[in-house]
Formats: sequence, structure tokens, C-alpha cells
Amino acid sequence: MKPIESTEELSAACARLAHHPFITIDTEFIRETTFWPELCLVQVASTDEAVLIDPLAKGIDLAPLFNLLADKNVLKVFHAARQDIEIFYKLTGKVPEPVFDTQVAAMVCGFGDAIAYDQLVKRISGAHIDKSSRFTDWRQRPLSDRQLSYALADVTHLRDVYADLHERLKSENREHWVAEEMGVLTAPETYDLKPEDAWTRLKLRVRKPVELQILKNIAAWREREARSRNQPRRRILKDDAIYEIAQQQPQTPEALARLRSLNKGIERSSIAAPLVRAVTDALEMDKDDLPAIPRPPASPEGTSAAVDLLRVLLKLAAEEHSVAQKIIATTDDLEQIAIHGDQADIAALKGWRREVFGEKALRTVRGELAIRFDQRKLAVLEVD
Repeated sequence: MKPIESTEELSAACARLAHHPFITIDTEFIRETTFWPELCLVQVASTDEAVLIDPLAKGIDLAPLFNLLADKNVLKVFHAARQDIEIFYKLTGKVPEPVFDTQVAAMVCGFGDAIAYDQLVKRISGAHIDKSSRFTDWRQRPLSDRQLSYALADVTHLRDVYADLHERLKSENREHWVAEEMGVLTAPETYDLKPEDAWTRLKLRVRKPVELQILKNIAAWREREARSRNQPRRRILKDDAIYEIAQQQPQTPEALARLRSLNKGIERSSIAAPLVRAVTDALEMDKDDLPAIPRPPASPEGTSAAVDLLRVLLKLAAEEHSVAQKIIATTDDLEQIAIHGDQADIAALKGWRREVFGEKALRTVRGELAIRFDQRKLAVLEVD
């Protein structure tokens, strides 16, 4: 199949696709050498056609596609949607909606934690997807027949996957479970990390407030620099270098050059001055204004045992309702329930999660429920 390479052809295809209640979408992109993913191909299918769109074609205007993504009358079906949505958000400033993520739906339907697309297709339809073209260079033109066939399979099989999962959710009255999850995927803040928050991506290998402030300063600078240069963060400055600068606190380019994690000649580079400034700015701050080192509060005695018990309860709930444990509650959720009970502000105590697990978890930590091993099976019992 020849990809769409003109705005006129794209406009006609999107007009046809817009008449369907849902479409399936996937993208192919390259990100190894850039900060922002470079969109190389878009695949879209309805129940009666599938098209490939070449965003690198000379003169093509993707506006018809973006309008289709914003059409609230057409459900957009993805598998593992976050990276695809991030691309469209960067290009348009808007999140496609409404959306349906088959990976999330599969977890709700008992297919395990974050099942891969090819495995989900195989379990639902029995079809085998050739993944040999997955890591090819999608920027090359012309694309090979193997690449085009692989790309099409990502949206044609997705139609069957969506139909199957939709019926399962409907029959189990779990459609609203997935709808709750889509709220996170369609929130703009999910894709708009502020440079000032970039430090949250790093492990806190610091011990003092001033070290944390330096780490924050450099992480924010690196984030802005990576975006402006469109280069991966590691190309600008490696994580290990950030940790070493925070701990050694060099205040001159010459001191910077003595650090083992930095390249030779760093003192003569354009980044030496902002790195030194990140250090000196932190050192000049009033001690009372420095950030506190985040430390988890000491857990009450017995918390670890309570979490172990809740973990067993979670496994039982997941098996009973055929839902992946990961989507019901995290280890942090279990700890919060063990420590704070009903006062814990967590997803596991809200909506459908509270129904299938949260309420039983609360009753367990209150001593109202017990878990017993009986006839080679675990069972949850009321405590008199």
C-alpha cells in the first residue's frame, strides 16, 4: 500500500474516517537522537479501510488528521497510548479525545500487567504479528513493503482487539472502569512536564538541602537546554554528572574540569558557565529557603506485616475479578492503607477499585476480615 503523501488525499481519507464511530491509530517514530519524537508514519483504520499517512512527505499539511483526532464524535483507539498521544500533543497543543487504550482495557479484562500488543493479538484472534520491522529506520524513504505491512498490522488487528475487549467490558459492566483510567491519559498535564519539575525524574542521591537545590537547578537547566536543542537529556549532561556536581559543588570552570564524570575541556565549553551558576545560586541561598530532603515518614510498627497481608488480599481480589493487580493498587497504595486507613488519598480507595479491593482492605486493617488457608485455598472470612 502506498502511503498518503498529499494534503488533498489526506483530507479525503479523514473525511471518510470521520463517519465511523471509532478508528484505530498507531504511529512510528524515531527518538534515539532527539528530545522530541520525530513522527515518521501514522496508521489509521476504520472498520472498512486502513490508511498510512506520511508526515515527512514534502508539502503535506496534517491539519485534516489533527481535526479528526479532535473530533469528539469519533473514538480514537490506541494500544499503549501515552507515547502516541505525547507526539500529537507536542504537534497540536491538544490531547486527542475521546480515547480508548486497549492495553489498559486488557488489564481490566484479566490479560495481565501491561501486555504487549502482539501477545494480546495472538490471545484474542490467534494472529501472529511479524515484529522484525519494529526497530527499523522509519525516516528512510521509500519504506519497504515489509515495513508498510508491519505498520498496517498495528491498526488492522487492533480493530478486532478493540471489538473483543469492548464486548468483554460491556458484558462485565466495566466500561466505566476503563473510562476512569482514560482521564489520566487525556489530561494535558500528563504530557507537559515543567522544567522546574525535571528533578523528580532523578534518583535522590543527595544528602544535604544545598545538594538538592543544586540538583534541581541543573535538572531544570538541562531540561530547557535539551528542549531548545532537541537533543536527548543524556547528550546534554548525564545523570551521574548532575549527582557529582551536586556533591562536589564546583564554583569555577576549572573546578568543574576536575570532576571525573565530565568530558575533558568542559571548562572551555558553553555549558560551563550555567553549570557553575547553578551551583553558586544554590550556595548563595538562605539556609531557611533551601528545600528539605524528601524522606518518607517512619512507618508505625507492624506496617510491613500489614502490607504483606494486603498484598495477599490484592492477589485474591485480582483473581476473583480477573483484573491485573497493577491496575487495582500499587505497593505505595498498600502502605498508605496500612498507615492511614480510610484517610489515605489514593486511587485504590476510590471508584471501582474501592468496590473490588479498597473496602475489603480497610476492613482487614481494622481487624474485621481475616484470611485463612483452607483445603489448599485462601479465603477471606468475617471476624466475629
